[in-house]
Amino acid sequence: MSSASDPARRATSTPPADPRPLPPEPPLPSDCCESGCDPCVHDSYSEALQHYREQLAQWRRRNPDAD
Repeated sequence: MSSASDPARRATSTPPADPRPLPPEPPLPSDCCESGCDPCVHDSYSEALQHYREQLAQWRRRNPDAD
């Protein structure tokens, strides 16, 4: 019997239909050159973090029992 036809195997390998958003990776201290780049890696991270928080809030509304 192939593993593809095994219901238990399929259940564990199928990703959830509405996965929880993942937070962005913070920049490493060495990622910033301290020369005033526009945008700085910290600016980009801040924007990504805000987007993540918005996506997480929407996900929590759709999945109130998940936390």
